[in-house]
Amino acid sequence: MEIISQTENKIAFVIKGVNSSYVNAIRKSVNEIPVLAADTVEISKNDSVLYDEIIAHRIGLIPLIADKKTFTLPEECSCKGKECSKCTAALTLKVEGPGMIYAKELKSKTVKPVYPEMPIVLLQKNQELEIVANARMGRGTQHAKYSPGLAWFGNYPEIKIKDSAFTEAAKACPKNVFEIRDSKFSVKNLSNCDMCMACVEAGNLAGKDAVSVTGSEENFIFFIESWGQIPSKEIFIEACKSLGENLKTFSKEISKI
Repeated sequence: MEIISQTENKIAFVIKGVNSSYVNAIRKSVNEIPVLAADTVEISKNDSVLYDEIIAHRIGLIPLIADKKTFTLPEECSCKGKECSKCTAALTLKVEGPGMIYAKELKSKTVKPVYPEMPIVLLQKNQELEIVANARMGRGTQHAKYSPGLAWFGNYPEIKIKDSAFTEAAKACPKNVFEIRDSKFSVKNLSNCDMCMACVEAGNLAGKDAVSVTGSEENFIFFIESWGQIPSKEIFIEACKSLGENLKTFSKEISKI
């Protein structure tokens, strides 16, 4: 593996010597990682222009993090899904317009929104909104609101360019993959290449098959963008752990046949 770029919420790296099925299994395992999200929303007053269902949907999609407390998945909790402090966190919202209502106005003793300035709804003068919500742990396999982030991958590009096509290929590339400096040609940002073939079309004007771009069948560029609850690097690590556990369970079940 080789890291191309990394921040707390975004990471890009190359995975070498594997097939697409293996990489795709890791991508799908991202949704096995438990995160917090509002699961039930009770709206007692809503004078806004949005329906109750839309307000509830927006609150459900607000990324939440626990404040110095670890929550248990409802199905693994000792209360057996009856909602206790070990698996459920209460949030309240009681506001009056005019003005934009933001995620930071959701009040709770144990959880808080990752992005306090995320807008919920605009209230006009004398309009009110009163809500009680319960947040629980869940997995993205149950609902998209429980997804910790977005993961995707692409084939690692393999580019071959003849000397006569350097200039044409560099000018045609919309992703700034190539660089010409002091009359020297180089591949500057290979990870930016999405194989749009613009360089191939331009390069072929300089000669037949002057440029070729293909995707490797055993090397891939993997991207993860976190919604903020879990750092991007940790998402990859936890996805690999989850895949390993699922494979062990599958192996045990197969052995019973």
